[in-house]
Amino acid sequence: MSTRMLPDCLKKFALILVALTLSSTAVADHILPPITMGDLAVRLQPVATGMAAPLYGTSPPGDTSRLFVLEQNGLVRILENDSLLPGVALDLQSTVSPPFNPGNANDERGLLGLAFHPEYNDSASPGFGKLYTYHSEPIPAGTSPTYVTPNADPLNPAVQNYKLVVSEWMVSAGNANVIDPASKREIISFGKNAGNHNGGTLAFGPDGYLYLAPGDGGNRDDVGASHLEPGGNAQSLTTPLGKVLRIDPLAPALTTGSADSVSGNGQYRIPTTNPFQGPGEVPEIYAYGLRNPYRFAFDRTDLGGTGDLILADVGQNNIEEINRIVLGGNYGWAIKEGTFLFDRSNGTVVGANSPGSPTGLIDPISGPIGTLQYDHGDGISITGGFVYRGSAIPELVGKYVFGDLALRNAPPRVDGRLFYADLQMGVIKEFMLPQFTNGILPDGLTVHGFGEDANGELYAMVTNTPANGTGGIVYKLVAIPEPATFVMLAAIGIITFRRPSR
Repeated sequence: MSTRMLPDCLKKFALILVALTLSSTAVADHILPPITMGDLAVRLQPVATGMAAPLYGTSPPGDTSRLFVLEQNGLVRILENDSLLPGVALDLQSTVSPPFNPGNANDERGLLGLAFHPEYNDSASPGFGKLYTYHSEPIPAGTSPTYVTPNADPLNPAVQNYKLVVSEWMVSAGNANVIDPASKREIISFGKNAGNHNGGTLAFGPDGYLYLAPGDGGNRDDVGASHLEPGGNAQSLTTPLGKVLRIDPLAPALTTGSADSVSGNGQYRIPTTNPFQGPGEVPEIYAYGLRNPYRFAFDRTDLGGTGDLILADVGQNNIEEINRIVLGGNYGWAIKEGTFLFDRSNGTVVGANSPGSPTGLIDPISGPIGTLQYDHGDGISITGGFVYRGSAIPELVGKYVFGDLALRNAPPRVDGRLFYADLQMGVIKEFMLPQFTNGILPDGLTVHGFGEDANGELYAMVTNTPANGTGGIVYKLVAIPEPATFVMLAAIGIITFRRPSR
């Protein structure tokens, strides 16, 4: 049963009371309406525990039994039929560390992204058996990243402390659960000064190209060493930082029939349809004006989705936002944070809410009810997820499932949250989690990422320990047979999902 099956009068009564009893407690730091509890209840089924910091999961094309899960400390693990297999598919612990600090729960470096080539199963394709990772690693002496750290300030030049790398791998010929460690081919890399704002996602689009999104260079305000002036990195087309990038990662020697140009380092191709090919412009750029686009995903066309690229951009002091990325789009950072103007000199949102202005900047997704953004009264760092296209939770189909790292920043960061957004109506709601006290994730768990399997079912990746700890859990989102029951019980006060005042 769903709430739609209740008589209209009871449904309206229930939802009015739920809105009153389940809504997040308003606090003084809200500059946007607080996120309220929705009428969708899910159960979080633990399928893997005792992990370090799981943060992403994806399946090879068409593989309905396995989910490859990333641990930030450098391990690729495999869930088979929702059971964690012993051992590892790939161990990059010695690669991502140093400079990764496994004792720091807030370190944003490590193993961050994984994508399988869309022709992974086609033995006649050059993409056969290939997959790609995105991770941090040291810069070997005497070498240089593909794109060096911007060094705009001659009085305070930025040191390249490490690099972010996209690497190609082959699955082992003798064991499909093992990634051949000797098959690594470095494709593209980016020098980094600051340890934060690394982005993290790799994903192939419906067009067959690989998309990635490095952050703006780190620190704050898009200012300082390794940040270009005027305007910062995200608004400059001369650096890949603060952008969505698009490439063909296959070795050009394997794609000699392609019209796409070969990259300067000879390791990949650049689509001729990328929008910025002028002198001094980075030709890999697909879209720009982003702060820390940690997670993005395509709405799965093979499962009936639109193919849209939905990206969650982590904000600074005030606004977290969800964007629909289009070719050549400028998403406003650091001119704007969400729909608000931003002042790089003091790191705050200034002036009135300014949707649609200045012209030429694309605001977060909006609809007739509102805009997909929220303030730091509801979280501190958006954790992007996926548009749900599975079959287990019919009421969730077409909704964007995501979360926030934590409700409170320090000390310590605790109380991650799980949300869903209606991409057409422009509204965000919080999931009801009736299995937990007050509907809150237990034990201070923070939401680090999500996974999507071949069937479109989703997984939430949480932890309450650093990346060398054992507090990590992979939860599968599972339907609750009678969600209306929980709505009605909450409405009459038998169970509550009230968040404590903060």
